[in-house]
Amino acid sequence: MKCSKASIHRKTHRIPEIHFEDQRLTSFAGLVLFQALFSRLGLKEQLTGCFRHLKVSPIFGHGLTVLLLIVHLLLGYRRLQDMRYYQDDPMVRRLLGLRRLPDVATVSRTLAGMDERSVDKLRRLNRQQVLHRLGSLNLTRITLDFDGSVLSTGRFAEGTAVGFNRKKKGQRSYYPLFCTLAQTGQVFDVWHRPGNVHDSNGAQDFIQDCIREIRSILPRATVEVRMDSAFFSDAIVGVLDAEGVEFTISVPFERFADLKSMIEGRRRWRQLDDRCGFFESRWKPKSWGAKQRFVFIRTRNRKQYKEPVQLDLFIPYEFGYDFKVIVTNKRINAKKLLAFHNGRGAQEGVFAELKSQTQMDYIPTRRQVGNQVFALSAMLAHNLNREMQMLSDTQQRNTTEKRAPLWRFE
Repeated sequence: MKCSKASIHRKTHRIPEIHFEDQRLTSFAGLVLFQALFSRLGLKEQLTGCFRHLKVSPIFGHGLTVLLLIVHLLLGYRRLQDMRYYQDDPMVRRLLGLRRLPDVATVSRTLAGMDERSVDKLRRLNRQQVLHRLGSLNLTRITLDFDGSVLSTGRFAEGTAVGFNRKKKGQRSYYPLFCTLAQTGQVFDVWHRPGNVHDSNGAQDFIQDCIREIRSILPRATVEVRMDSAFFSDAIVGVLDAEGVEFTISVPFERFADLKSMIEGRRRWRQLDDRCGFFESRWKPKSWGAKQRFVFIRTRNRKQYKEPVQLDLFIPYEFGYDFKVIVTNKRINAKKLLAFHNGRGAQEGVFAELKSQTQMDYIPTRRQVGNQVFALSAMLAHNLNREMQMLSDTQQRNTTEKRAPLWRFE
């Protein structure tokens, strides 16, 4: 049955009052808090503005469909077909300002009708939300982590490719590059890529754009960047130096035989703690222009025993060393440097939450733009969840050596 806009949309301005009495409540009554948050941020209007360039607008609207996806993910659902579980819920309809929700086919068609410009505007909206939070905090130090994460699919989807996939070998996938903010645990931006590219493929422009966006809001703040060995190159190090950014980057051993001989020839290691030792050197690969500070770290660890276990015999533990090399322009001591660089492991926790809580690893359509919009909706849901917690509680931490988030997020 064909419906008009007037019969579907409704105005919702007043926040409903909740009385804890002996009565039947909707399962999603907690959405009233997000209704207040969305109203405070003007989220519905901003999402609508991201799609004003599209000539054909469906009855429900592209912006409202993205808002529905955000609510869908905040409620903990994964597949688009799961919308039927709350199709008649009055709180969901009130939050969206609708008398009835669109069906799955309508949502799929709306996703298919979006374009690259829509994706760019959604990315800009996400950045603006994070930058607004940074501006209110007025931090003197901002820490950015860059890394890619695999989004696999068991079927064909536009823009996917077979690449390195540790868990699902041979599957087609996307391999987007993420920039996360350590202080708030939010995703600042994402650059969508197929699954067969290297981590650093074209990452230089993306890194520069993120740094300049941060400095447009906080020009006096110190910007720090942490990366793994995939980003180790003269070009990226040169760009970070030129931008005045403090950085730490892991160094890949397999590409430089000279590092192995430097470690083997080292006789005196300075003590870092009871398990770690280190030494430093001003060094550069032959093709690089200038020398940089390289910190060599070895950690004493117990070797894994792979032989059959004989319980009636005493088997002594064997110990060996694990080695790590970090290139940096920071001037702090080696102990603080190692703690700072190891803190980038928190980004893996952000990826885990994005995939397990907001279903970012779900590929809903065969269209590349539709899948990108879904991934951006998952990012927005994650960031809004963090924004809600930051608004409802005071800052619980100061800056730590590992740059842990300033709030203890649930």
